[in-house]
Amino acid sequence: MAGGGRRGKGARIDIIPLIDIIFFLLATFIMVSLSMSKNQGVQVSLPGASSAQSLGDNQEMDKAVTLSVNDKGEVFFNKDKILITQLPMKLQTYKLTAKDPKVIINSDGSADFKFVVAVLDEVRKIGIAKVGINTDKK
Repeated sequence: MAGGGRRGKGARIDIIPLIDIIFFLLATFIMVSLSMSKNQGVQVSLPGASSAQSLGDNQEMDKAVTLSVNDKGEVFFNKDKILITQLPMKLQTYKLTAKDPKVIINSDGSADFKFVVAVLDEVRKIGIAKVGINTDKK
């Protein structure tokens, strides 16, 4: 046998690095999906409350309208900036189209409370009973 050496042993595929990469991708996917939050409003610095609770069923909260008030007193309907005078018309339209209207109010912790009260007042004038105020857990 000229060239003698190893016979019958073909190329070997090392699978361990492949498994490492797959686990890394899986862990990355899980971390990214857990960090995504379903906040439909604009980002504000929420005030803390020791009685803060989870919003519950995400499908129920997906149907809710988010009203946000930032530290400058600007009002946002989901992510659209609106004037406070436009709020009743938008809420009335939402109430007519939604079967069970729900509103979540996000307010910056340093926002002037009179703007938050004005938004809450408009929601109640329209007759939407299911209103929640979003806070962070202390």
